[in-house]
Amino acid sequence: MGTGRVAQIHIASDSGDPMQARQEVKAVAERELRGDRYFDGRGLWNFLDDDPNREVKEASDVTFIEAEALAAVKRDAEIEIPPGAHRRNVTTADVPLNHLVGQTFTVGDVVCEGIQLCEPCGYMQSLVGEEGLSESLVHRGGFNASVVESGQFAVGDEVRW
Repeated sequence: MGTGRVAQIHIASDSGDPMQARQEVKAVAERELRGDRYFDGRGLWNFLDDDPNREVKEASDVTFIEAEALAAVKRDAEIEIPPGAHRRNVTTADVPLNHLVGQTFTVGDVVCEGIQLCEPCGYMQSLVGEEGLSESLVHRGGFNASVVESGQFAVGDEVRW
C-alpha cells in the first residue's frame, strides 16, 4: 500500500469561473464535489454531454494533478502554473496518479476509482498564458476519477492506494 497526501483543493462555482481554494470538501458519489460547477450541472463537460455528435467518454467526478508534475513544468519549461489555473480539483503530493488509472484508492474517507488520464488542453494554456504549457504536461496533466463512496477530505489528508 502506498500513501501520499492532498496538497490543495480547488473548485469553481460556474463554468469559466476562477478556481477557488478550499481547505476541505464533501465528495458525493456519482455527483462530484459539493459546491463545484459539475455538482450542479454547470460545467463545460455538462454542456458537451448534451451534444449528440460528441464521442462519449467515461464520466468523472473529480480531477487530480500531481504537485511534482507542476514543479517539473516550472523546472523544465520555466512555466509557473498559479494555484488552480490547471483547472484540476485536487493537487496531490507523493501520489503516482498515472498508476492509479483503473485502481480504487481513498482520499481522506472518500473512496475513488481512477478513470482515465486527463491530458492538458488549450483552455488551461490560455488561462496561464504560456506557450508550450500543454506540451510540457502531456501524460502528466493528471487524471479523472469517480467517487465510489461519499465522504469528506481536506488539505493534508492521506491519499492511500
